[in-house]
Amino acid sequence: MKNELVDALPMLRAFARSLSGNRDRADDLVQETVMRALANKDKFQAGTNLHAWLVTILRNQYYSEGRKRRREVEDSEGAHAARLADIGGQHGHLELDDFLRAMQLLPDEQREALVLIGASGFSYEEAADICEVKVGTVKSRVSRARVRLEEIMSGGVPLPPAETAKRSADEIQQAMALRTG
Repeated sequence: MKNELVDALPMLRAFARSLSGNRDRADDLVQETVMRALANKDKFQAGTNLHAWLVTILRNQYYSEGRKRRREVEDSEGAHAARLADIGGQHGHLELDDFLRAMQLLPDEQREALVLIGASGFSYEEAADICEVKVGTVKSRVSRARVRLEEIMSGGVPLPPAETAKRSADEIQQAMALRTG
């Protein structure tokens, strides 16, 4: 199980980044997921999908933290925001950045379904189990997410500032590699 857990780390990190939109928060989510998985390894049923079990733990942790964070006010004095810098890059990076910012405009449920199906390579049935919804709901969320992304990327909706969704191209490639790997 430990070897499979280590093999799942890139997939978990990519999924956490897609949910949170923040590298540090994603790393914290992955760390918490691994700690919970190891603490509850006796609850894992051998022969079942370890990746789906880990993604479920991560997803539940993300939403639990989200409920707590709604009551928090972060960076109220703007000290952190003042330290942010936007370093220019090549056109490909700009297009990727636009795509990532567009992803952040999707509702959490649609973004999550799209990443599980499109980037992480889960089947609709596995994604439905992870999200604890029916398969048709996952298919609907993916479809609506794709339509909304197309609308956003065609210029129909203004994108948020670049600082809100910074991610590196290699992490996105990792997520896509998991799909084909």
